[in-house]
Amino acid sequence: MSGSHARGRVPAHTRTAAKTVTKTATKTATKTATDAATETVPETATRTAPKAGAKADLGTEITASLVVFLVALPLCIGVAVASGVPAELGIISGVIGGLVVGAARGSTLQVSGPAAGLAALVSETVLEHGVAMLGVIVLGSGILQIVLGLVRLGRLFQAISLAVVQGMLAGIGLPLMFSQAYPMADTKAPGTPIENMAGIPGLLGETVTHPQAAIAALLGIVTIVLSFLWKKMPGPVKKIPAALVAVGIGIAVAALPGVNVKTLQVGNLPAAVRMPGPEQFAGLADAAIISSVLTFTVIASAESLFTAAAVDRMHSGPRTRYNAELIAQGAGNTVAGILGALPITAVVARSSANVQAGATTRLSRVLHGLWLLAFALLLPQVLALIPISVLAGVLVHSGWKLFAPEEFPKMWRQDRGEFAVMTLTTLVIVATALLEGVLIGLAAGIVLAALRMSQTVIRQHLDEDTAKVVMAGNATFLRLPQVIEALEAAAASGRPRIRLDLTGVTHLDHACRNQVEDFTAQQRGLGLRVELLMPGPAKAGPAETGPVGRAGAMASAPGSGGADTPSARDSGAGAMTSASGAWAQAAAPGSWTEASAPGSWEEARTSGSWEEARPPASPPAGAAGAAESFRQGYRHGSRGYRTAPLPRRRRAAAPVEESAPVEAPAMAEAPATAEAPAPAPSPTAEWFYLDTSLSDPDDCAGRLG
Repeated sequence: MSGSHARGRVPAHTRTAAKTVTKTATKTATKTATDAATETVPETATRTAPKAGAKADLGTEITASLVVFLVALPLCIGVAVASGVPAELGIISGVIGGLVVGAARGSTLQVSGPAAGLAALVSETVLEHGVAMLGVIVLGSGILQIVLGLVRLGRLFQAISLAVVQGMLAGIGLPLMFSQAYPMADTKAPGTPIENMAGIPGLLGETVTHPQAAIAALLGIVTIVLSFLWKKMPGPVKKIPAALVAVGIGIAVAALPGVNVKTLQVGNLPAAVRMPGPEQFAGLADAAIISSVLTFTVIASAESLFTAAAVDRMHSGPRTRYNAELIAQGAGNTVAGILGALPITAVVARSSANVQAGATTRLSRVLHGLWLLAFALLLPQVLALIPISVLAGVLVHSGWKLFAPEEFPKMWRQDRGEFAVMTLTTLVIVATALLEGVLIGLAAGIVLAALRMSQTVIRQHLDEDTAKVVMAGNATFLRLPQVIEALEAAAASGRPRIRLDLTGVTHLDHACRNQVEDFTAQQRGLGLRVELLMPGPAKAGPAETGPVGRAGAMASAPGSGGADTPSARDSGAGAMTSASGAWAQAAAPGSWTEASAPGSWEEARTSGSWEEARPPASPPAGAAGAAESFRQGYRHGSRGYRTAPLPRRRRAAAPVEESAPVEAPAMAEAPATAEAPAPAPSPTAEWFYLDTSLSDPDDCAGRLG
């Protein structure tokens, strides 16, 4: 046997192919990450980014800012009214979202301001702590957002289950719809979401019997219908925001003789500023205030970053820098807290209007804040003409979009486990509060992921004198009942020998390891012979006579001296490894055979069907297919094992004794000077399924697919 073969050096063309595949995979992954946001967006919804160095079209930016202003104005006022605070505070938050957040770097086209998603949370906070404490809570939330952005935790919010996010949005939207049903009829909501839902029948009766309430409700219904149907209008008309059209209709109807519906009560904008004082800052010692700060931080940050991901899919311009955007949102909320205004977050409605209007820079965001400020300072009397029921109708439509009932059957069809998490999150938010619902949803999502990651495949087979138990996957305490059941079945089989093969286990936690070791000691104490193959590096013991590999350590029963191990008994462990696409079989200690020829492997049964195991087209010579401990490197996947790449160098095998030569299976000898070509490693996953139902307990065949 030549030295090169004994060393098992990987051929040069194999190394070159591996480098080529690695480089290609890296380039492909980089391109995929860059283009992921735009691949799923329809061609009509994606715009091409302007060329580098091109000047922004000032006219387009001004037009886009006016469109965003018209969308933002009714939303700012409506969110403020729904939150139980003066309408001026909503406009102040909108101005801050344009001038402060809009000028900051992070997301280019995303527009921020007061959002309907936080209206219920703000309303609950105001009822519990008062309007004076709102500024301190928002200020603390803004500072915390800045800290999270500085320590680069912006992308951490992306590691949240989509089911939890959708459940959170549904849990926000459903109470919002029912709470705004009362302002639509010019009355006040009872209080909690459950009370609001229970009071709907009585509200309908009162609305029918009071003419003015019926007129107000009719204005709200018209607003909702316009919001749903306006997108079907012709092109030029469709560009006008539906909420603005509804506000115009509401103002016209409210001006008619005999109509007496409630309208906004608007005061002086500078007088609405309520900066927190020492008394309010002293409230930070209250645990309830700290809890509110954390809730505002999590919800506002998550909504902003989720919106950023959605906006990035609408255009092909610069992508959002999440940490910078989180700092920008924190700066906006810090200013809003100092002025005692509403919390700020990114809003999909304004952002999508900005993209569709053709904006390409941050200028449109800043200008829309200027228009809001100018309107509130110069034309406050116009705001006093807007009926409250119209704004309530706008928020009912926003609540419906947040609730998104079509997502529930879609999630049911896609993944019923995720559907359960989504539904649980929604129900807990409606029944208790937003923070509790999100935390319980996150916990449920983690439990679901743990159950799915802890997939343990346990197979059993009975021979004449051996009960075999083979485990693969992640063996954790979550699967301990199945492990115990398999071990007890092996003990009750009546066979004198038990073989436990755990070499396919990628993670064995403390509970399962203790159970297996206790079972082994117990059965050996009863006089049974127990062979235990454990994952991980092995420690050679005096009872081990055969080669013990990294794939698993084999121990025999006490007193056997290792004579009953398969290596000593069968003069061939049957252990296989993948060497550059070829199979090699290890023989008795002290010698290695060449890889077996085609037809020497038994058929392997996997997943209920028989497939012939594929031998190499040309086997490797000598020990090229055998490395230290057979070099079985497997990585656990969702349903099987993937072969890991072999190292560049492998340990030299023991020389073959001339007095006892080992005959290789009959095959065509390859030229001594030529090595069998090895295929380039495939960038796709190759899965290896264990089979434990073969007639020979020492044979292990697999299927690569």
